[in-house]
Amino acid sequence: MSCPPPRRSLGLKAGVGIAATLLIAVPTYAGIASADSGVTSADGALDKPVSPFADGHPAVDNLRPELRTAIRQAAADARRDGVEVLINSGWRSRRHQQHLLDEAVATDGLEKARRRVNTPDRSTHVTGDAIDAGPPEADRWLQRNGAAYGLCQVYANEIWHFELTTEPGRPCPPQLPDASAG
Repeated sequence: MSCPPPRRSLGLKAGVGIAATLLIAVPTYAGIASADSGVTSADGALDKPVSPFADGHPAVDNLRPELRTAIRQAAADARRDGVEVLINSGWRSRRHQQHLLDEAVATDGLEKARRRVNTPDRSTHVTGDAIDAGPPEADRWLQRNGAAYGLCQVYANEIWHFELTTEPGRPCPPQLPDASAG
């Protein structure tokens, strides 16, 4: 049984000036910012997942070159296995990372939010050293095969978060429990 996508309430002004609230399904890609946040694609926000081969997206273009090369090599090999690897989030500006943290804190409180969202000073997305991959079959493929490219799942609670944490072909280091560790 699959769960429906999460719902987010967005306040929208109706054409007659009356405020209306609509409930719509919004995918919760870490790279997507709400329209009123001021965060744009220049900050690394993506309106939908992109191919690791897609140039012209700061979320991909601003990745550290070694990481961009590794995820592209892995994606090409995954494609031969019938798996499409996409980037849900890559490089993020400090402003984008702070916005994601602020949203998580407002929703879940600081302690719970910090288990899944790092501060701008600690985020490897801000330095271009991390990607959030998807869909789930791509995450599973990277979990099984990523070490061959140096790509490892870093946090036990984030099956989509990968960084270059080993030499290609070497085992991945033990995972941290969540983003607040380490």
